[in-house]
Amino acid sequence: MDKLRNIAIIAHVDHGKTTLVDEMLKQGGVYRENQEVVDRVMDSNDLERERGITILAKNTAVRYGDTKINIVDTPGHADFGGEVERVLKMVNGVLLLVDAAEGPMPQTRFVLSKALELGHRVIVVVNKIDRPDQRVHEVVDEVLELLMDLNATDEQLDSPMLFCSGRQGTASYSPEAAGTDLRPLFDTILDYIPAPEMDVDAPFQMLVSSIDYNEFVGRIAIGRIERGVIRQNQEIAVCNYHDPDAPAKKAKAVSMYQFEGLSRAPVTEASAGNIIALSGIGDITIGDTICAPERVEPIEFVKISAPTLEMTFSVNDGPFAGREGKFVTSRQIRERLFRETLKDVSLRVSEIENATDSFNVAGRGEMSLSILIETMRREGYEFQVSPPRVLYQTIDGKKCEPVERLVADVPTEAVGAVIEKVSSRRGELQEMLPVGKRTRLEFLVPSRGLFGYRNEFLTDTKGEGIMASVFDSYAPYKGDLQRRSTGSLVAFETGESVTYGLFNAQERGQLFIGPGVPVYAGMVVGQSPKAEDISVNVCKKKQLTNMRAAGSDEALRLVPPRQLSLEQCMEFLADDELLEVTPKTLRIRKRILDHSQRMKALHSGK
Repeated sequence: MDKLRNIAIIAHVDHGKTTLVDEMLKQGGVYRENQEVVDRVMDSNDLERERGITILAKNTAVRYGDTKINIVDTPGHADFGGEVERVLKMVNGVLLLVDAAEGPMPQTRFVLSKALELGHRVIVVVNKIDRPDQRVHEVVDEVLELLMDLNATDEQLDSPMLFCSGRQGTASYSPEAAGTDLRPLFDTILDYIPAPEMDVDAPFQMLVSSIDYNEFVGRIAIGRIERGVIRQNQEIAVCNYHDPDAPAKKAKAVSMYQFEGLSRAPVTEASAGNIIALSGIGDITIGDTICAPERVEPIEFVKISAPTLEMTFSVNDGPFAGREGKFVTSRQIRERLFRETLKDVSLRVSEIENATDSFNVAGRGEMSLSILIETMRREGYEFQVSPPRVLYQTIDGKKCEPVERLVADVPTEAVGAVIEKVSSRRGELQEMLPVGKRTRLEFLVPSRGLFGYRNEFLTDTKGEGIMASVFDSYAPYKGDLQRRSTGSLVAFETGESVTYGLFNAQERGQLFIGPGVPVYAGMVVGQSPKAEDISVNVCKKKQLTNMRAAGSDEALRLVPPRQLSLEQCMEFLADDELLEVTPKTLRIRKRILDHSQRMKALHSGK
């Protein structure tokens, strides 16, 4: 029975978690000899593949000899931190992955502190040692400093260290000698990570650590069995630690699965220590405890951190509404948003009083909200979103706002520009360290100060900077901030953009559209370098007289328009603008489309 290990892989974004899991699966014999192998197989949805990030924690299992190792691949982005905290409850140890060039980053610190709090054993894996710019020895010192900083116990400070190349699938005990396969890693896991404690005779109990959703069976609860045995069709009771007075709900374990490689294998019974998926319980949620009806005892769990950002999703009411989307009504948008809360626990959706077609959606960060928008867009939804707003809290009678810890790795010549820009956004420099030929800057910045900063940051560092932020705490409100220093070019009439009109408009600023694009009055078609908005007529045709030939239009040269991605659109939005999202297009528009009404509202100070 002790032939079982449960581990999670934790690391910062892009340090190679998913790639390493790929190799562990290959060498653990999960694939048949002739089976086609996909890169980063754990990132199963399209968005994860395109962006090269992991959004949802994934479970898999490999066999090494006669031991089954359950592996949980966790997301590295701070926005999905809610996933990480819960997943750590399921395991007995963690692999801490650190990039051999970048060293520990803010997210490494965040996930490691959670693992140490739970008293987990840690195996440090320095990954990507084949990078030409690796600094293995310095990184090892940085990891030890981080462990000391986080008050690790003596045993945790003695964590074994391994040196890997996830891409080549090798691991070794020393940074000098390259390994040939991942055996040293598997051996260390078996030797150092304890087998789960198994009390098979006690009544069944399991904490739900993550939820999967399936159109056919509804919600699927995933968690580790704390004690006892569960059999198919057994009667069970569901309770929650944070709601002790509620009566336990009766349910039935309809079907159970264990993880085998990449698939789920149905089982008829499972015992303590195993990680299983269970379907058949209707409104189960993360943090619920499933137990045997004769002994109902909820397990304590960390309450999921409150969201820090909010956006308003509403029905598209623009002139082009309903042309491109399949789902456009408020009922369809409401159903879809509430369905998302079944899967994503850090999301809050609330209906707005007196507005039947708008919903407030609060989440952990811009990234998690933009992924929700992109997913809905691909499913055929059409809707509008407002600019993101931070959620304030009142602490001791003071208005407080969320503050993030921002770490920027920049070329030395860009340091001045980055410090100046972040300071103007109310950021405070905490420390500055040289790292090789680059400099690492650490700031505490209000969350709202980071809106729209990423593009400027990439420009200032000529595309070479790396920035990452993680929620730090709530701090007293730091004063007003200017959201955007530039204005918008706003279309004056409805029609189709023509070269002549665009040629005249491009002198006023940078355009977002080319010729032949349908536009409407009040739609934003470009960015003005001045602070105020400028109305432009991009549908204006050249007046033809008998002195002018129609063909002399050909000579007009247009500057290529700047195509904005979804994130760039969200960052660009001013407070009086909305983003119209359809499966085919993204349009930025003014809240008040009519020019004269907009001017009246502006002058009356609304």
